[in-house]
Amino acid sequence: MVQPATITPLYTLAGLAVGMMVGLTGVGGGSLMTPLLVLVFGISPATAVGTDLLHSAVTQAVGAGVHGAHGSVDWRVVRRLASGSVPATVAMLLLLAALGTRRAPSQQVISTVLGLAVLLTALMLLARGWLLRVLGSRLTRLAEGRATALTIAAGAVLGALVTLSSVGAGAVGVTALILLYPQFRTARIVGSDMAHTVPLTLLAGTGHWMLGSVDWHLLLSLLGGSVPGIVIGSLVAVRVPDRVIRPLLACVLLAVGGRLVF
Repeated sequence: MVQPATITPLYTLAGLAVGMMVGLTGVGGGSLMTPLLVLVFGISPATAVGTDLLHSAVTQAVGAGVHGAHGSVDWRVVRRLASGSVPATVAMLLLLAALGTRRAPSQQVISTVLGLAVLLTALMLLARGWLLRVLGSRLTRLAEGRATALTIAAGAVLGALVTLSSVGAGAVGVTALILLYPQFRTARIVGSDMAHTVPLTLLAGTGHWMLGSVDWHLLLSLLGGSVPGIVIGSLVAVRVPDRVIRPLLACVLLAVGGRLVF
């Protein structure tokens, strides 16, 4: 696969499209961007993941800053998630370093985990309501210590998923927090997830950069489209029914995830 050497408007347009989807739904950044780079533009899985991780760190920092300024971040929950995600991220980076990001086994691992993570994201979008009905009543009675342990475990899963695929921090992370903290307002759930995603993707992205799997020209091209795209999508979101957008996004992710895995 040929990696891009110069900035091209096509990458900026891809960033714009994905940014608009993120603004509309709150999810879909890595789950759309990374497969798009691999399947459409022919970029190697390791480079696609590494570049998108730093791309996510920048875009999520903007959203997290807004949420933090409005007091909609629970830093206690962020610390719990990070307690699990940071060690898991380091462990996955060490695994990739041992395999070698440019070798076939490493590329295969990343591609497979990417496909599974995209499929999991789609299922979370489709089954979130069902999960809340089935598990919600049980989880509301969780003791504080149990909730803390499950949050740390959720962080570990997110750290592994995000480091290997750049996918999962949105739909999977938000769903986990909704189940574990049903008393939180939606803004607090989203704000806490974003605040955790920033250091997670920054750490994982820096690790990928040190392993040589980040394309800076590609990163700048994507940011040139995604930042205005998120603004546009956020403005349009109030006019588009959520019940229309989420199933559509889930169907696209199912198709993409299936293509990556099979």
